[in-house]
Amino acid sequence: MGAQLRLLRRRIKSVKSTAKITRAQELIASSRIVKAQMRMQAALPYEREITRAVTGVVSNASSVDHPLTVAKENPTKAGVLIVTSDSGFCGGFNANVLREAEALRGLLKSRGLDAIPFVTGRKGVTWHSFRNRTMGGQWVGFSRKPAYGDAKEIAELLIESFKDENGIDEIHIVSTEFVSMLTQNVVVKRILPLEVEETEASESDVIPPYFEFEPTAADVLESLLPRYVESRIFTALLESAASEEAARRRAMKSATDNANELIRVFTMQMNQARQAEITQEISEIVGGANALADAAAGKE
Repeated sequence: MGAQLRLLRRRIKSVKSTAKITRAQELIASSRIVKAQMRMQAALPYEREITRAVTGVVSNASSVDHPLTVAKENPTKAGVLIVTSDSGFCGGFNANVLREAEALRGLLKSRGLDAIPFVTGRKGVTWHSFRNRTMGGQWVGFSRKPAYGDAKEIAELLIESFKDENGIDEIHIVSTEFVSMLTQNVVVKRILPLEVEETEASESDVIPPYFEFEPTAADVLESLLPRYVESRIFTALLESAASEEAARRRAMKSATDNANELIRVFTMQMNQARQAEITQEISEIVGGANALADAAAGKE
């Protein structure tokens, strides 16, 4: 019994130490979620205005003919930007992104396109390196707090590869969209080539004003579209950062609850073992007393 009690005490001590770590990680993630949400909200006006500017240029141009808006004939390669995290302890956050990326890879393959991964985050880079997958680009170290410069660096490489005749013909993003503290969805978006849709404005739509361009609308698009792509990538990085912290908080809370439940079970088992040991000792004492009493009665 004594050995069992010592084993249970060691297990309880070990689980309590784990619970302290997971609780600390949960509190850290909770504090970082607020900051990540604030950064995400601060970037929304820029994305909204640059989207409005691009829409205004395209709406006022008689014809749209730009390398970033024209689909290539007979595409053969597609670049897939996969946004993962640098750190772990975030549950199925990275697994969900990589699973969706694999599904997109299969879909592109069915269309006759080779998928070339461009990966952000150490988890995604490690996953592809372990499987000997050639990556078109990799970036690490900023998944929790991405800067606009990081998005600009990614966008420059993707756009350069897209403009290259022997480069990629499409660009897709696989990232996690932040919906709420409890809900984060993996989304797949195609950012290049841009899809230009001609629609009729309804009464509730705000019709863009008429613009005159100097020198030309094509020159304005040449300047705006790279910024537009950068803003889309930056928004995806910010939403992924907020989703990562939310997933980490949820995973750490679940781990803390499981640890507390395990402590309760081990404590109950330890109490039962202690009670059984005490009962055995009492039985031995009573048995010994009865034996002494019988021996004394026999002598009389």
